[in-house]
Amino acid sequence: MRQPATRPPTRRLPWGRLAAGGVVVGLAALLSLALGSRSVPPDEVLRALFASGQDAHTPDAEVVRELRLPRTVLGLMVGAALGMAGVVMQGLTRNPIAEPGILGVSQGAALAVVVGIAFAGAHSLAGYVWFAFAGAGAAAVVVYAVAARGRGGATPVKLALAGAAINALLASVVAGILTTRGAALDEFRFWQVGSLTGRDAEIAGQIWPFLLAGLLLVVAAARGMDALALGDDVARGLGQNVALVRVTGGLGAAVLTGAGVAATGPIAFVGLAVPHLARALVGGAHRWLLPMAALLGPVVLLVSDVVGRLVFPPSEIPAGVMTALVGVPFLIVLVRRSAVTA
Repeated sequence: MRQPATRPPTRRLPWGRLAAGGVVVGLAALLSLALGSRSVPPDEVLRALFASGQDAHTPDAEVVRELRLPRTVLGLMVGAALGMAGVVMQGLTRNPIAEPGILGVSQGAALAVVVGIAFAGAHSLAGYVWFAFAGAGAAAVVVYAVAARGRGGATPVKLALAGAAINALLASVVAGILTTRGAALDEFRFWQVGSLTGRDAEIAGQIWPFLLAGLLLVVAAARGMDALALGDDVARGLGQNVALVRVTGGLGAAVLTGAGVAATGPIAFVGLAVPHLARALVGGAHRWLLPMAALLGPVVLLVSDVVGRLVFPPSEIPAGVMTALVGVPFLIVLVRRSAVTA
């Protein structure tokens, strides 16, 4: 008797998990708008967002619209940027503990901000943005140029080593300037800690074109990074231009990180932890990994920011400090698991 034909099993696509991630992002944004030293009920938050006339000038509406809405929007943008940049850096270097700072981007931004404060008269967040972005981009170019020299080009190991060396050099220069320019130290310390506090809509307006450009670059490199995960030789056999994939993905990650760091200062561990969380939910294919990281990054950053507001009200712990407090145990667990499986 002839057996009925069976269809091959189809892999379930993670649309449901992406949708759930979108819901969680919405909840995190609502918490960011509602909670703080002055709590606002969720229905009042929604009313404040869409209020007009006299209703737009109530105390709750002003807190939500003038203070919390800009930092929430910026948290969404920067969290998504850092999450996607972390995915790309781990994909390009094939290093599970890589994060955006591995290319010296954060230290490049820090050096440029110090130079701007100490020598160019930059004394506002809006002024820091352009210095930080230029420094981040320059550092990424220098790291890639150093790694690309010699046999084999910019391999993952050479990128990591070049990034570590440039990081150390830039950190030394930053320390040297700050020790001789005491007035710059106080201003730089406010930016260096990494925070959403005090950021307004102008900052978001300055960085969104760069975030869009970085997004387009990493999306263009996504298919190539899937092939790179199998090794350079296999990727070439599949028809991928390995050097082009690395340049496109690395440039996209540098632009995303540079824009994020310029806006909020260095935010630690988002780029490290988010790719692992996203990979656990949707697997390793970058066409799913990148959007999931773009959803989880804002969740991590906004929740950290909210917790920082609630610990010692009315004072705030900067979001960069809270993400580090969460990220250090995560890194320890990750290293221990890697040691066990090695």
